Amino acid sequence: MEKVIIFSAPSGSGKTTIVHELLKVYPQFEFSVSATSRAPRGQEQDGRDYYFLSAEQFAEAVAQDKFVEWEEVYAGTCYGTLRSEVERIWAKGNIIIFDVDVMGGINLKRIFGEKACSIFIMPPSVEELERRLVGRGTDAPEVIAKRVAKAEFEMEKAPQFDSTVVNDDLAEAIAQTRSIIDTFIAR
Repeated sequence: MEKVIIFSAPSGSGKTTIVHELLKVYPQFEFSVSATSRAPRGQEQDGRDYYFLSAEQFAEAVAQDKFVEWEEVYAGTCYGTLRSEVERIWAKGNIIIFDVDVMGGINLKRIFGEKACSIFIMPPSVEELERRLVGRGTDAPEVIAKRVAKAEFEMEKAPQFDSTVVNDDLAEAIAQTRSIIDTFIAR
C-alpha cells in the first residue's frame, strides 16, 4: 500500500490534536516520529514525540544520509524524517502519518508524490493562533513572537498542499479531514 498522509500547519493551528484524534480512529495509521535537534518541551519523551538529537548527532545523521528530508526550521533547530521510520512503518503494512512543519510537508509531498495526501491545517486567524500559543504555556513570549511571525509566511504556502482545512471548530475540522483521508485511502 505504501501511502503517507502529511499534516502541516503553523505552530498552534491544532494539527497535532487532529492527528491524535485520527490515530484513534484508523488502526492502520502509524505516526512517524521526527528527529529534532531541539530540547524536549514539557512532557515530551524521546522516541515517542521526537527523537531528540544533539546538534552534532543531527549533523552526523545528515552526513550519513539517514534522512528522507530535513530542514533547519528555526536558527540552530533542525527537524527531519528518518528513513528508518518510513521503512519500519511500511514494513508493517501501515499508512504513515506525518505531523511536520510547512516546508517539511511540501518536501515530503514532492518526495512521495501520488503516494502522499498533504493536508494544511489553517488557523482561523493569526490572532487566534497567537492566543492558542500563549494558552499552551510551553513557550517564552519571544518564542511565541517568532512562531506568529513565521505563521504568516507559512499560511501563504497552503495552496501547495492537496487540501486545506480551517480549524476554527475542532469537531468540524476532524470531520473534514476524515472525508479527505477516506477519499485518498479509497484510491
